[in-house]
Amino acid sequence: MSRRTKLIATLGPATESAEIIGQLIDIGANVFRLNMSHAKHEWARDMSRKIRQQANARMAHVALLFDLTGPSIRTGDVETPYELKIGDLVEFRREGTEPTVPLSTTVNYGGMMDDVAEGRTLVVDNGTLLMEIRTRKDDRILCEVKNAGTLGSRRHINLPGTRLNLPAMTEKDHKDLALAIECEADYVAGSFVRDAAHVHELRDAVQALEGTAQIIAKIEDQEAVRNIDAIIQASDAIMIARGDLGIEVAFEELPILQRRIIKRCHELGRRVIVATQLLESMIQNPTPTRAEVTDCSNAAYEEADALMLSGETSIGKHPLRCLEVLVKITSRIERSGGLGYGQDVLLRDERQKTARAAVTLADSLPDARLVVLTRRGVLANHTAMLRPRTSEFYAFTPKNLVCRQLALTRNVTAFKLPFAASIDETVQRAANFLIESENLKPGTPLVIVSDILSNHIAANSIILHHA
Repeated sequence: MSRRTKLIATLGPATESAEIIGQLIDIGANVFRLNMSHAKHEWARDMSRKIRQQANARMAHVALLFDLTGPSIRTGDVETPYELKIGDLVEFRREGTEPTVPLSTTVNYGGMMDDVAEGRTLVVDNGTLLMEIRTRKDDRILCEVKNAGTLGSRRHINLPGTRLNLPAMTEKDHKDLALAIECEADYVAGSFVRDAAHVHELRDAVQALEGTAQIIAKIEDQEAVRNIDAIIQASDAIMIARGDLGIEVAFEELPILQRRIIKRCHELGRRVIVATQLLESMIQNPTPTRAEVTDCSNAAYEEADALMLSGETSIGKHPLRCLEVLVKITSRIERSGGLGYGQDVLLRDERQKTARAAVTLADSLPDARLVVLTRRGVLANHTAMLRPRTSEFYAFTPKNLVCRQLALTRNVTAFKLPFAASIDETVQRAANFLIESENLKPGTPLVIVSDILSNHIAANSIILHHA
C-alpha cells in the first residue's frame, strides 16, 4: 500500500449514489461516515447497504462509521433569518416561553440559563456570530451582538469556557445508536464527549444492544482537553473535531492542541483522526488553497491514523476530486518522513514489547514486510502505533469485522484468513496468499508477529520467514 494515512469520507446528497460510493472506494476511501445530525433513518439504512454492496463487489474492507449528534445546543426556528447589526440585543429563551424583545429565539437546552454567566462569550453558527451575555434570568438570556451577521433556524451554539451540564447521550442519540447497531456499524462516534464517563456510557449502550462497534470520542471543547488522558484510555480512537474545538479554544492554540493530542494518542496507544475543514474551499472550488494543502500535510506529517472529509464530500461540488487531492497530499508527505511520535509509545505489557521488537527487526531488513496475525485486531493496532517504516504492513485475521475495523488503522492492509491449528501452517497460508495476490515476490523476508493460539497455547512470538 503506497499510502499509509487512512481517509474517511462523509456521505451526503453529493455522494449518495452507489456509483459514486464505488468510485470513492476506488480512489481510496477507507471509512464512510454517516452524520446523524442530518441523516434520516431510512437514508442511513440505504447508505449502509450501498457501502457494503460496493465494498463486497471490490473485495475491499471498508468501515462504516455512525457519527451521533450528541448533546449540542441549537437555536429554535425563526420565520425569517434575523439580519443582525453590532450592538443588537438577541434573546435566547427556554422552549415554551414568550419573547420579550423583537430578536428572540428558543434553545433546545433549557439548562443553559443555569450554566452560563453574565459577561461570558456566546458563539453562534460555528463562529460566524459572536455575542456577549449581558443579562441572565431563570428562563432566558439577553446577548449583545459583537459582529454583523445572519441568525437562521437551528443554528449551533458554543459557550467557550463554560461547563455545561448536558447529558452524554440524548434520546435521539439512543435511537440513532440502535439504528447503527442494526446496520452493523463498525464505529460509533460520540459527539461532545467531556470525560471518560461519557465514553463508558456510550460503550455500555452499544453492549446493551449487543453491538460490535468500536467507540470514537470526538474532542470538541475545553473540558474534553482537560480530561484528555482519561478519554483517550476509555476510547478505541480519538477524533480531533477542529470545528467546535477551534471555537471553544483560542484559534492560535488549535495547532498546538492538535499536535499535543496526536502525540498523547501515540503514547497511550490509541488511534487518532484529524477532522473538519481540511479542504473546505473545495466545497465550491476545484482546487485547494495552499493553506489547506499545508494543513493536510501537517496532519499526515504528524502521522495521524486518518484524515476526515465532511462537507467536502457530503455536499460539495467536487467530492471525487477532494478525495483525489487528499490521496496526493498524504502520499507525497509520507515519502518525506514523519514526526516520529511512534518512538514515544508507552510499552506496558509483553505483547506491546514484542510488537516493538518485530518493528525494529522489520525496519532493519532491506525490503522486509511486516505481517501481524491477530484475532481481534489489538496486536495490529499496537504494532501500527509504533509507526513501522517498512513499506508494506499486512494484518491477517479470520474475521471480516476485524478487517473492517482495521480500515481506520494507519498503514495496515487487512486480509481475512482462516487460522490453522499450528502457527507454522498459518504463516505459510499467509505467505502463499501474499504471493498469489501479487503483493510480494517469492523470497521476500517476512517479519511475522503473533499472539494467536498455536496448538492451544497462547504465545507472543516473532517469526522471520522467507516467502
